[in-house]
Amino acid sequence: MSAVGSSADNAAAESFNATFKRETLQGRRAFTDEREARLTAFRWMHRYNTVRRHSRLGQ
Repeated sequence: MSAVGSSADNAAAESFNATFKRETLQGRRAFTDEREARLTAFRWMHRYNTVRRHSRLGQ
């Protein structure tokens, strides 16, 4: 993280949020309850951090 209001930090956060929304919410109408929403988010975060290829790391 750099200085407050840095556009570079904002771009990275916005990209992450867009990816999260696209990969977890696209095509879904609603979650049945809060637990399902949290579990979906947790599974996605685990996959994103441990399995998913990252271009920054050379795939």
